[in-house]
Amino acid sequence: MLERINRRHGVTDIVHLAALAGVRKSLLDPLEYVDVDIKGTVNLLEFAVRHGAQRFIFASSSSVYGAGPLPFRETDPVDRPLSPYAAAKRAGELFCRVYHELYQIPVACLRFFTVYGPRQRPDMAVHFFTRLIARGQEAPVYGFGEVKRDFTYISDVVDGILRTLVVPLSYDLFNLGSAEATSVNRLVAMISKELGKKPLVTHHPLQPGDVPVTLADLTHSHNVLGYKPKVSLAEGIKETLGL
Repeated sequence: MLERINRRHGVTDIVHLAALAGVRKSLLDPLEYVDVDIKGTVNLLEFAVRHGAQRFIFASSSSVYGAGPLPFRETDPVDRPLSPYAAAKRAGELFCRVYHELYQIPVACLRFFTVYGPRQRPDMAVHFFTRLIARGQEAPVYGFGEVKRDFTYISDVVDGILRTLVVPLSYDLFNLGSAEATSVNRLVAMISKELGKKPLVTHHPLQPGDVPVTLADLTHSHNVLGYKPKVSLAEGIKETLGL
């Protein structure tokens, strides 16, 4: 498949966004994450070497930070992932580093922070709560709703990716987030307000593998990429709901 694509299009830059995502699912089937997220990344890196790719951009995740100090900075130690998914993404970063060192492929690893927007995965928070609240169904909230996430609208992430395609690269890490942490309780209230429906919420303890808070420091991404998120969570929810 990859060779056929290259013959047709002549690949020069690779933006590797494909992955098996999801912290909770990774606890149930960690080997599938090894096969898809780690082996899949190495397969693409091998392709990049064979065809002399000019740059390789890897979609990593804020989950690699674990429960580290806030805000998360690219220079923070990332040696304590809390889930197989997080470990697989960190392994992908390390393989990217190895291939950069061995073959001088310019590489950027982009650490995405809870990306949301239209047509997102149905298990992600904004889509998940919107669907349940709209249907009047019970919505389970873990961590008693005090879990906080740095929700990042899809257009801001796309902007960050496009910027990474045009800057000079060696090997680098970039946070792509909104630099604002919002609790799940607050998120549910915002979605409920836009839908004009009262949520039916049940609260539960934090699940294994989840981190209590994510928050991106964007200093490095701003200085190197000129990255600056433009869409607030309130605006992003309206766009996601089509309002």
